[in-house]
Amino acid sequence: MKMFRTVSGVGLGLALLAGGCGGQTDSRLVESSDPRLRELAASLLPDLALRSGMELTAPVRLERRSREELVRYLEYKLDQELPPEEARARVEAYSLLGLVPADLDLRSVLLGLYTEQVAGFYEPDSTALFVMDDQPEADVEALLVHELVHAVQDQSVDLSAITDPDLGSDRATAAHAAIEGHATLVMLEYMYEQAAGAPVDLSEIPDLGALIGPALQASTQFPALAAAPRVIRESLIFPYVQGAGFVQRLGTEGERVAPFGPALPASTEEILAPGAAAPIDLMLTVGGGEVVQEDVLGRFELEVFLDEVLGPSHAMLATAWEGDRYALVDTGEDSRSLVSVIL
Repeated sequence: MKMFRTVSGVGLGLALLAGGCGGQTDSRLVESSDPRLRELAASLLPDLALRSGMELTAPVRLERRSREELVRYLEYKLDQELPPEEARARVEAYSLLGLVPADLDLRSVLLGLYTEQVAGFYEPDSTALFVMDDQPEADVEALLVHELVHAVQDQSVDLSAITDPDLGSDRATAAHAAIEGHATLVMLEYMYEQAAGAPVDLSEIPDLGALIGPALQASTQFPALAAAPRVIRESLIFPYVQGAGFVQRLGTEGERVAPFGPALPASTEEILAPGAAAPIDLMLTVGGGEVVQEDVLGRFELEVFLDEVLGPSHAMLATAWEGDRYALVDTGEDSRSLVSVIL
């Protein structure tokens, strides 16, 4: 289920408390009206840039925002990126697939999910990092460890461009998984080293997704997430869990590979299956009726569909995915149908 592009935010229980940091602090690395945030972020940034395998080229802007300001911002982004008509078409298409109720208010669900989960976020449009002012001070460092990676990413990569919904939801989801997986892996490496008091090679940890995925799925901290349809719930978790595993696999023999440029995945299949071939771009020609909405499910959502609608024994069929496309078609007299092709 397509999520609106909005912010790259930390939620889902990932921002665990990290230990203290050391080293030299250059306050010129951060622009902020909050001295505490400025000092803490400046002390973290050089190390995080090194861990991310990317270069810090400019100061990062960092401020606090209220939960009310976050809600207003999310409503504004929803109007921009998922207007009511498109949201209704998305729900209609996915309800015909049996994945969501036909009367689902997608915009309200997404607003509730993001409002519930976001503790801080990096906003590419304004190249600024925001921390919610209701966050306990003890949690702020771990939050910054994740979000500052996004600030470093955005100085080398156009994050908005690579997650543009016009690329297709599967391609945008894959790019989002690269972005969030990269930040999550850096955060986990930092936290493991703080706990161990010595360098940690995350490549030695088997199946990072299996390590943190079940904890997120079982979390009771987020009731709105627990109440959301499975395809929405898993779409929110996917970038952090499977994305971290994807970025972890990119590095070999201690090499740090940022998941951008040639390494940027073109589909969720590349996230799930190392070495997967590029997807086949398909076109649909509809003989009658008006195409209301058209997109790609992708390997990840196809697997959710097969498991949820047809049963677990069919989910493995998604491993044969090479490409797909669907279209929601208005056939007249208030009747709509779904046409799809899957390779």
